[in-house]
Amino acid sequence: MNDNNGREWQILEKAVLASVDEQRKARRWGIAFKLLTFIYILAIIIMVSSSNSGAKGTTSSSTEHVAIVELKGEIADGSDANADDLISGLTEAFEAKNSKAVVLRINSPGGSPVQSAYVYEAIKQLRIKYPNKKLYAVITDLGASGAYYIAAAADQIYVSPASLVGSIGVVMQGFGLQELTKKLGVEDRTMTAGQHKAIMSPFSPVSAEEKAHVQKMLDTIHQQFITAVKQGRGQRLKEDPQIFSGLFWTGQQAVELGLADGFGSVKTVNKMVGTDEQVDYTQGANPMDNFIRKLGASMGETIASKLELNNDLTLR
Repeated sequence: MNDNNGREWQILEKAVLASVDEQRKARRWGIAFKLLTFIYILAIIIMVSSSNSGAKGTTSSSTEHVAIVELKGEIADGSDANADDLISGLTEAFEAKNSKAVVLRINSPGGSPVQSAYVYEAIKQLRIKYPNKKLYAVITDLGASGAYYIAAAADQIYVSPASLVGSIGVVMQGFGLQELTKKLGVEDRTMTAGQHKAIMSPFSPVSAEEKAHVQKMLDTIHQQFITAVKQGRGQRLKEDPQIFSGLFWTGQQAVELGLADGFGSVKTVNKMVGTDEQVDYTQGANPMDNFIRKLGASMGETIASKLELNNDLTLR
């Protein structure tokens, strides 16, 4: 009996010691993981901060400089190229005492006509308020549709010979699937209150009345676009109806048609105003948030909430 009791105590002692040892190992791994996570997040913050400071140009706003605002990607509410951020950036650029000129650097296929019109009107007001500070639009790869709408408000537009410019038109896309649904035996059970509430439904034919209504709406928006371009470009535009047909052009053709003033880049503007310095006034999403979103939704939300990294704000 004594031998059995001794063995049982030895087994129990080994089990307790093993449990304590496992707890110690788990605690050490927990501390190591937390430390590595902290170092990882700290490294990300340092990298983002470094890239952010580099993106703000080669000088501080206390030195004479060219102010740059980027218009990149689709113009839409909620996108990086939204009217609120663009207008905020342009306003700060014009207000800066040491900015000798403002450059709107464009690489965009266009987007929302509403957002484009907002920015166009804001630029007109800023030019009136700051008559001695010119705004240059510099189109790199692409400045089409709503992006060109905005560019037309600038004092001058510069392009590369190979840039794509124009596409002054309006489009509403849709599909008709009623014949396909009949073949598949699919019944459309859409119910409405209002005769035209289901207008442009892919499961119903478009009546002549509805088609005329939509076309009138598109024509109205198109005319607003044309008027804005004519007001912005004035006598520089050539008399060519194809300009407003929705076609797009190379930068070289754009200069010939009066859609652009010449070939150049941001450095061209630097030379014209007599300074090599640049400061970026582009507004937008917190760069840390952009990185976090790439890590995955759940992980991103957790880290962002811990670090309190929230966006302040977020044209065709």
